[in-house]
Amino acid sequence: MHFIIVSGRSGSGKTTCLHMLEDVGYYCVDNLPASLLAALAKRLSDEQVQLDAVAVSIDARNLYEDLEQFPYFYQALRAIAADCQIIFLDADDNTLLKRFSETRRKHPLSTEELSLFEAIVHERELLEPIASQADLTLDTSALSLHQLRDVIKNRVVARGAKGLALQFLSFGFKNGVPADADTVFDARCLPNPYWIETLRPLSGLDQPVRDYLEQQTEVNDMLRDISAFLEHWLPRYQANNRSYVTVAVGCTGGRHRSVHLCEKLNQHFLHAGYNAQVRHKDLS
Repeated sequence: MHFIIVSGRSGSGKTTCLHMLEDVGYYCVDNLPASLLAALAKRLSDEQVQLDAVAVSIDARNLYEDLEQFPYFYQALRAIAADCQIIFLDADDNTLLKRFSETRRKHPLSTEELSLFEAIVHERELLEPIASQADLTLDTSALSLHQLRDVIKNRVVARGAKGLALQFLSFGFKNGVPADADTVFDARCLPNPYWIETLRPLSGLDQPVRDYLEQQTEVNDMLRDISAFLEHWLPRYQANNRSYVTVAVGCTGGRHRSVHLCEKLNQHFLHAGYNAQVRHKDLS
């Protein structure tokens, strides 16, 4: 049985994630009490039921005591369903505040004594026992509903039994380091196509930029060094039961150098047999 726990703060996209999993055949349960995880897995693994794919969401509406004891409940679950993983969705505080303000929905923790912003902050504290054990943490601040569905489909559903899911993520340092990056490499020391007028409006996906960067010794050196580092350490991640690794490569604007490097790294590790994909955070 493949058992997925979806959690995260309210407004981060848990419902969208659960619906995506339901659409592809998962048996889904919304807002399951954490204390019932093992009981549910035992019931659904019964010979008369035998479900292969199950997904449940656990959020701050759970009993406070159950959230505190989540690590214990999760350990009991893993004794029954060995193929378990936790997907934790989140967004920055201001994005969550804006989403609730736009939809005029009531936050499940807000009261007359607790403002919306205070509820958003408090929710992070309540869910920390789950977040600290997440296999995959997704920052949905800049993702639309359709983009989130694509990410879940490509990273979670497509993973199946392929082992470690590897994502190369390009970004611009001027927009901040992605919160869901596991490893970050800085490409700002490399020659910048931005300062060449004919290349400035292009991106690392365009052939003229690729040709320029491939001619730079420093670019090829960094590509070789990052590849060697990952080839050495990714098997260690797998041996430690890691299901997902996000390798982020950043340059100043996230349009040229980081895009090129991520594309090249993705090609390299696809050819090496990894379940790899690439995403460009700041490339519109």
